[in-house]
Amino acid sequence: MLSLFQYRLPELHNMLQSKEISVSELTEQSLAAIADRDSKVHAFLTLNEEGARQSARALDDKLASGAARGLLFGLPAGIKDNIVTKGLRTTCASKFLDNFQPIYDATVVSKLRQADAVTVGKLNMDEFAMGGSNENSAYGAVRNPWNLEHVPGGSSGGSAAAVAAGEVLFALGSDTGGSIRQPASYCGVVGLKPTYGLVSRYGLVAFASSLDQIGPVTRNVEDSAYVLQAIAGYDAQDSTSAKVDIPDYLSALTGDVSGLRIAVPKEYIGEGVDPSVREQVMSALKVLESLGAVWEEVSLPHTEYAVAAYYLLASSEASSNLARFDGVRYGVRVDEGGGLLDLYHNSRSRGFGPEVKRRIMLGTYALSSGYYDAYYLKAQKVRTLIKQDFDEVFKNYDVVIGPTAPTTAFKLGSQTENPLTMYLNDILTIPVNLAGIPAVSIPCGFAGGLPVGLQIIGKEFDESTVLRVAHAFEQHTDFHKERPQL
Repeated sequence: MLSLFQYRLPELHNMLQSKEISVSELTEQSLAAIADRDSKVHAFLTLNEEGARQSARALDDKLASGAARGLLFGLPAGIKDNIVTKGLRTTCASKFLDNFQPIYDATVVSKLRQADAVTVGKLNMDEFAMGGSNENSAYGAVRNPWNLEHVPGGSSGGSAAAVAAGEVLFALGSDTGGSIRQPASYCGVVGLKPTYGLVSRYGLVAFASSLDQIGPVTRNVEDSAYVLQAIAGYDAQDSTSAKVDIPDYLSALTGDVSGLRIAVPKEYIGEGVDPSVREQVMSALKVLESLGAVWEEVSLPHTEYAVAAYYLLASSEASSNLARFDGVRYGVRVDEGGGLLDLYHNSRSRGFGPEVKRRIMLGTYALSSGYYDAYYLKAQKVRTLIKQDFDEVFKNYDVVIGPTAPTTAFKLGSQTENPLTMYLNDILTIPVNLAGIPAVSIPCGFAGGLPVGLQIIGKEFDESTVLRVAHAFEQHTDFHKERPQL
């Protein structure tokens, strides 16, 4: 039987085009893998079984008719459950949206349909994308396919786990403070956060609108470039969408990094980073050095303030964005006969989980009269300083490289009682979101049997260079070929 992991997306695309395999066969294998493995991993919240089969049959008919076919023709994909899908339940892993059936598709979902991909289901996540371990889902935690006693990372833990477990060929996630890259690191897959504005956010249920960005989770860098090609581009329905030319990302994968200038922030490899993680990152730098790249240690001095600034800004935006969930218009409604304020209180008390409530309260406090200048405004100023740090480094260097996360995946339940410790796991990914620049996490080794991620950060809208560096490293290592044994 054909293994989903045996081929890259472009190879599968060609096999489908030449009718060596059918879309229905590929879709059935994805559904069979989910049936076999997902009871252990719990990556899916809603399975689009019949819809996927219908799409596969329609695409097989399209192939037989000789009609034009899209870039992702016939490839099974999973969608993070905070990206709306018409007629397919979208919960944000929250009881508040347990019964929510969207009436339209997010722009990225429309783009996947136009590219002829097959949506097999919606993926588990931290509730409303708030968390770094996927333990905040109202429907139960996702487990790391490499070790089921460990977290997959969050909030796109379902997306990373589904790809790592071989349940789908690729997935879409969202990244607000590292929510694609950190789970990609923990699960040994490739996770790309594009430049803010490159991929439309229309139809992404907002957590923090100035930070959220949709991106792909894949098994290798070439697949990441392939999916990005299909979903990137300007969207008039998204006021933050950027009008930029979209290059051919696949053509950037030349394998050539000769003369490339790499900056390695001392803050990213210093105190707080596990020595075994640092060792793998330094080994990765030696690989790139052997390919003709040069690296130097630099400083991003405001990194230490990134976590505090991020949680003030993200929570403030969450406080505003989640005000729409009131039990009146859609979602859970708990009406026990009191007044309007009772309806709000009861619906939100029972609909939201503890982490969401914590961030709403923190954000509301930071935006309140008398505290706005002291907290929110100061955090915005720090954000500017962090962006300026990157701007200064990029005057002399092509990319910034360091670990994606300071440790490998931690055990389930080990940090749930200490939110601050959990927040600090994102210290190396958060600055990228504050600056709005692109970054990718790729596998670069193992520590204690768990994957270690290498983070490659680039200039805004320079995904081509980020992918080129990642691909060059990947071509000279085999870490991306390792698979968990479920």
